[in-house]
Amino acid sequence: MNSNEFSKYLKLHWLKVTLISVAVCILLSIIILTVIGLRTFFQLESFYRKSMLANLPFTIFLYLVVGTVSAAISAGIFVYFVWGGGMSRLGDKNTRVANVNVRWSDVVGMEAVKKEVWEVIDLMRDRAALKRVGGRIIKGVLMVGPPGCGKTYLAKAIATETKVPFLSAVGSEFVGMFVGTGSARIRSLYKEARILAEIHGGCLIFIDELDSIARPRTSQMGMGAGMSHNATINQLLTELDGLRQTENNIVTIAATNVPEFQLDQALVRSGRFDRKIYVHMPGLKDREELFKYYLRQTKFDPSIDASVLSKRALWFSPADIANMVREASLLAVRNKHEQITYKDLSQAYDRVVFGLKSHIVLSEKEKTSTAYHESGHAIIAYLTHPTDDVIKATIIPHRGALGFVAHRAQEELHTQTKEWFLANIKCSLGGYAAEKIRYGTTTSGVSSDFQSALLLAHGMVFNYGMGPSGILGNFDALTAGIRSGYGDSQLFGGYQLSEETRQRMERDVQTILQTCIKEVEEILTREKELLDNFSQQLVTKGELEYDEIVEIFKKHGKERPKEKYL
Repeated sequence: MNSNEFSKYLKLHWLKVTLISVAVCILLSIIILTVIGLRTFFQLESFYRKSMLANLPFTIFLYLVVGTVSAAISAGIFVYFVWGGGMSRLGDKNTRVANVNVRWSDVVGMEAVKKEVWEVIDLMRDRAALKRVGGRIIKGVLMVGPPGCGKTYLAKAIATETKVPFLSAVGSEFVGMFVGTGSARIRSLYKEARILAEIHGGCLIFIDELDSIARPRTSQMGMGAGMSHNATINQLLTELDGLRQTENNIVTIAATNVPEFQLDQALVRSGRFDRKIYVHMPGLKDREELFKYYLRQTKFDPSIDASVLSKRALWFSPADIANMVREASLLAVRNKHEQITYKDLSQAYDRVVFGLKSHIVLSEKEKTSTAYHESGHAIIAYLTHPTDDVIKATIIPHRGALGFVAHRAQEELHTQTKEWFLANIKCSLGGYAAEKIRYGTTTSGVSSDFQSALLLAHGMVFNYGMGPSGILGNFDALTAGIRSGYGDSQLFGGYQLSEETRQRMERDVQTILQTCIKEVEEILTREKELLDNFSQQLVTKGELEYDEIVEIFKKHGKERPKEKYL
């Protein structure tokens, strides 16, 4: 280590060096004073030496007690300030790249995002190429997306590939009890990053859950949380784009789950977080790659097809897929299997999506009633839904529900048509219609179905202009108000609908519901034999998987093009 690096090390670890130096000086002083004391002791008269030796045990005991207490207090203070972080440090934020141990090849299921990020890695590796064309290093990268999609994992892979120091922090660590604590922690973090960048040629800062400190600043004056929040954001803005004499090779990567417009606009403008990377849920091909990656880490049946798994795991995040494979491995051990099987994965899917099976014991009457209710859902979904396949039906309770029917689209749907809304309303009303046809009455189990159908019909009329009367507009947005997206949470609107318009729209909602229930009742009455058979199969088996459901409809001449699921 040369003198330049040593001086920078002193800047970074001055407190630790100072405390160690003081401890060494105290130790040397004790040794010197002990030597001087012994020499003086042996020069005394015999009488005085005997008197001092007689009192020596008590003196030693007293010094031991005092020394032990003092040492414990000193050690506690030392550990707190040096390793514990004190009031202004961020704990163990200097995460070594060697300890991250996430390679670029380990990041799967997000190929489009990896292409965006790779440019940042190239710039961190070779700043000379950028300087030749007069460019400047990207200062900030903001990753926005749902939880569990791999934002933190991607940041670790970036740190491994760039091979520069990697400082990590969480947004909540900058929120303190006292005003000024957050800004002090921001300064401490970036001060350390600048010193490490001078020593190693660059530094990465990763701030997870940025929304904890990046909400829009408040204009309300006074002491307290609002003032501290404003000071923390102002300090972060200064560190990202401050008046520095030299440009440091520091890149700040931040991750958040909230939409970009909910963050302070000064923070996400160009020049601070220059690159916005939107991390979405993995698509069909990405999910297949994720299943292959996580299955390779286990022992599994070679006949398992990852493409089949990816079709069933619609809208699963990478974290959900990892959890599903982990649950399957636990079930394989419980079932005494030597390797993970399709059955283990199917049960793991049910655990992830529907939760554990409840221990509710149904009477025969409740079991039969629930079977007819779920059969109504399944038949309507199978016969009328334009995009979804029925992949499971069960009367085994999960999460408090006595049964359920699961239907999934074969591909991701990013927009919904009027036919999609109507089909889901009919599916929701299928259980009510089946109970009414079979028993002439209904149960309280239709409450959640009515809620779902009503919300869908309300959205069609009040939000999407799909009502029978042709009224257009997103009226829910007007009545609730629209966030401006700039600065404070300013709201526009608060518009009140006229009584006549509201009544027309509410009549539209009821028209949609009444039309759908009429069609559902007609279908189930016509397919009464299918309804009875499906219900009987549910009572006998408890639950029906996709292949069993297809077989039942095939026997009644209602076969659809078959899609392969678990």
